[in-house]
Amino acid sequence: MLFIGIALIIAIGLVLLISADAGSLIGLGQAQTGQLMFLLILLVILAGGGFMRRRPLGELLNGIVMWVAIFGVVIVGYSYRAEIEDVAARVMGELNPGAATVNESTGTVTFRRGIGGHFELNTTINGHTTPMIFDTGASAVVLTLEDAEAAGIDTSRLRFTVPVSTANGMGMAARVDLGTVKVGNIVRNDVRAFVAEENALETSLLGMTFLETLSRYSVSRNALELTD
Repeated sequence: MLFIGIALIIAIGLVLLISADAGSLIGLGQAQTGQLMFLLILLVILAGGGFMRRRPLGELLNGIVMWVAIFGVVIVGYSYRAEIEDVAARVMGELNPGAATVNESTGTVTFRRGIGGHFELNTTINGHTTPMIFDTGASAVVLTLEDAEAAGIDTSRLRFTVPVSTANGMGMAARVDLGTVKVGNIVRNDVRAFVAEENALETSLLGMTFLETLSRYSVSRNALELTD
């Protein structure tokens, strides 16, 4: 009975603490609610000790210490919930890079930063989906030769006459127009872009010729938001 009672109190306490975040609960602030929960837990422990069969003092103290530790972990986890959410988001971003969360009501598409520090976005170009790196330093959308071919571009007819600076140094690129570029639920047609010559670029870049068409893009904490 003691175990069930304390478990119920902790569960109710979490609900109350979360509710207190949004506003006062039955007239109590968040600090007052936390103090109330601590007192209720002590009450359950004392009441349980009074009605349960006699137990050795050492065993009873061990049980109390265990539950105090559990409650402490819950409180610390709640206090650092924002940091824990950030770490979890980074891990999920690495495990499932490029996945978008779409808010249909606001038209906002959200991506999480990967552990490598970059925002990788699954982007559909002419019907072909490929991972691209969000890069405000790129003046245009830039595709690798492989991604361009997968998107249906005849690279054999391209003229690589435009010098570009990449992570691998200086390279040459060819100018192209992309029929459709889709990121989440955001679609743009006839986007000016470049195709880098072979081995000049490791990953395609989502640059300014797409980003400048958005009403807003922003980076906050470990989240990237694109708004149509």
